[in-house]
Amino acid sequence: MNRVLPALILLIGTTVAQAQSTPFDMSGERPKGEPPVTPQILAPQTSTPQAVPPKTAAPPAVVPQAVAPQATPPAVAAPPAATPQPQTATPQSVAPAAPAQATQQAAPKVEKAVAAAAAFRRFVVPYSKLRLEGENDHKSWSIYLTPEQAAAPVKFNFSYQNAVVVAPEASQLTILLNDRVVHQQPISSSDNPSDISFDIPRGLLQPGANLLTFDASQRHRTDCDIPSTYELWSDIDPAKTYLTFAGREAEKLSTTDAIRAIGVDSSGKTQFNLVVPALAQPGSTKPILRLAQGLALLAGMPNEIFSFSTDTLPPSGPGKMTVVVGTPTELQPVFAVPPAAQNGAVATFATDPHGGQQILLISGPSWQAISSAIDMVVSPTEKDPGTRRDLLVTQRWTAPDAPLVYSGTSLSFEQLGVKTAEFSGRRFHTSFNIAIPSDFYANAYGEATILLDAAYAKDVRPGSHIDVYVNGNIATTKPITATGGGIFRQLPIRITMRHFKPGLNTVTLEAMLLADEDSACAPAATSSTTPRFALFDTSQFRIPDFARVEQRPNLAALAGTGYPYNRDGEATALFVDRIDADMLSTTATLLGQMAIVAGHPIAVEPIASSSAVGSRNAIFIGSISQLPSTILSQMNIAATSQVAWRPPTPGQGAAPDSSVTIADWRSRISGGLLQGQVDNFQRWMHRNFDISLSSLRFMPGSEQIFTPSNTNTFLIAQEANPTNDGTWTVVAAPSASDLRAGVEAMTSLLNWSQISGHITVYSGKTGKIDTVAVNRFDFVMPEPWSLTNYRLIAANWLSSNILSYAFLLVIGSLLLGIATANILSKIGRRE
Repeated sequence: MNRVLPALILLIGTTVAQAQSTPFDMSGERPKGEPPVTPQILAPQTSTPQAVPPKTAAPPAVVPQAVAPQATPPAVAAPPAATPQPQTATPQSVAPAAPAQATQQAAPKVEKAVAAAAAFRRFVVPYSKLRLEGENDHKSWSIYLTPEQAAAPVKFNFSYQNAVVVAPEASQLTILLNDRVVHQQPISSSDNPSDISFDIPRGLLQPGANLLTFDASQRHRTDCDIPSTYELWSDIDPAKTYLTFAGREAEKLSTTDAIRAIGVDSSGKTQFNLVVPALAQPGSTKPILRLAQGLALLAGMPNEIFSFSTDTLPPSGPGKMTVVVGTPTELQPVFAVPPAAQNGAVATFATDPHGGQQILLISGPSWQAISSAIDMVVSPTEKDPGTRRDLLVTQRWTAPDAPLVYSGTSLSFEQLGVKTAEFSGRRFHTSFNIAIPSDFYANAYGEATILLDAAYAKDVRPGSHIDVYVNGNIATTKPITATGGGIFRQLPIRITMRHFKPGLNTVTLEAMLLADEDSACAPAATSSTTPRFALFDTSQFRIPDFARVEQRPNLAALAGTGYPYNRDGEATALFVDRIDADMLSTTATLLGQMAIVAGHPIAVEPIASSSAVGSRNAIFIGSISQLPSTILSQMNIAATSQVAWRPPTPGQGAAPDSSVTIADWRSRISGGLLQGQVDNFQRWMHRNFDISLSSLRFMPGSEQIFTPSNTNTFLIAQEANPTNDGTWTVVAAPSASDLRAGVEAMTSLLNWSQISGHITVYSGKTGKIDTVAVNRFDFVMPEPWSLTNYRLIAANWLSSNILSYAFLLVIGSLLLGIATANILSKIGRRE
């Protein structure tokens, strides 16, 4: 017994020691081949927390040689015999392991940092905001890539967030490049934005234009009715949506054609920074403005801004391009010009040796040579003003390009970019773009027609309808009255043309679908994939022959196609109140946008005095106080505006008017009651008979004198010149800073299309845009003469002036009666 007890105790002690030492054996956590040294010897990032008792934790400053590797941590209650044998390794064999392991772990981080530094990023969303709304929505536009960018490995990055009511199990976001699906995922990011990144297959991108499409299919979590579909949205963040190209080769710009690949910045803007030391010289203004228009056309982006400076290179960035213009002598303090510019015209990309940015260099021994270099850049955009255009180029922000419809045209939905689609939701919508010429005159009587090829399912009940919108305004509604499903084959849907305007027009078709199962709204009903509606691309859009005559004034035609300056056979007179960086930036931004809608650069001739205009078309740009009073009088703008138009400065409010009398209140009360009755009657007439007081007239009234409000910060007006053989356009603001800010705001994609009427004003503080309609205008009769066109012109004019039409109808009836009585009095039997 005495022998057995010591043996038993020894056996139990050995077992306990082994059990205690096993959890601290971290050899499985260490890299292969590394001895299990104590934590104090290793660097902080390679230590194992489980094996470091608090009492023996070593500070980071301790060097490995200062600690004995065979020391056993006090907290480990194990006999010395249980210590693993590898811990007896010498310091010399252990010390090199720490830096080696640290290097191995740091290497991936260094590689990532180097890769990030070498990557080239291009933002791709040409809007400040991008929202996909409703149950089905898609946005398409093209991005231009250089050959170097198309050949480089590319990652696509984007960030999105959706409404909380979007059901992720039934909603999908799809991204397509050149009509090929490159990414698809459920829409499930309602709490926070989600950042997504994926590789683009090699060979998919091509040099030149590449079509990018965001497509969203969204369903509601709980509701099944049509109003709930307006709660569905997914926002794409433009600041986090970009292409990442590996390496710096993709950033290189080799030829001037690479101007098309400038792209946008994180807010959807494109900026050209022109450095011109000789900016103040009168001879440089004309070629510089011509260059600005050429750059705008080559880039073709929707939100372009031009900025001028004379002595410094501005910082580079996405969506920005620096253009240096001048002779070698002028550019010497700014940029080292290559020797070739001493002998001839040069237009090429060069690298700044100081900042490393690529710039577009345009130089030559004289400004005549510089003008030749500018011609080399601008010449691809040149067109004869009399050439008939077939397309309005819009693909950089909405694809495809809009066909320009003149008259008697029929286009299939396939030609308009609308594809055959099946739909299982409650509100289907799709849209397409068409362009109208500047001499369009059929807004009072004309009708376009959609010949619809579509089908609806058996469960779609009466009360459903198909709506057509033009530029956001309801144009017509077609009810669905039959039960049991049906197929529409070339169903005519007539669209009034009152909402069409010169330039780009968007036509939207919506199908509102009601079904019995939506009333019950059973669980998972919104996830059903059974089609309810189908639209076929064989549907057609037809526009009949319409009246064509140019009108003066017509700001809508200016914003739509650049009329009348786009058709001007001679150079347009351009008056700028002073030549400096701010004013030329304003002028270049405005002319650049006009060139985009016109399709070619507009020839301008700077003039120093308004008296040099003559009978030409002209544009006047400047602060209101610097413009000649005769110009403002011709525009029907109050002359007092030169002094009184002063928006309040920040913190300054308008002084209240305390001169109130009882007579004022009596007139307000009586006038308010009478005015309210008149307004109600007008609304009733317009709602029931589509008649407004403005149409109840014999002849158009004269223009009223306009006084801009102090809440407005920008104004654009148009009117005929004094000899009535040209068009004058005035662009003005209270100050030069307001003028530049106003032009940059109004030339943006969202605001440019809202310019119309006789005068358009803009408030920089509120962003509100107001227009003054044209009361009296002049016709610029078309050539050649056509009896059919004159008949259509008369029909539209009489439809706009109802009383004149009624008067002529009565006179015609009387004349017909008199003639009939006269004829009958001479024939027949007499007693």
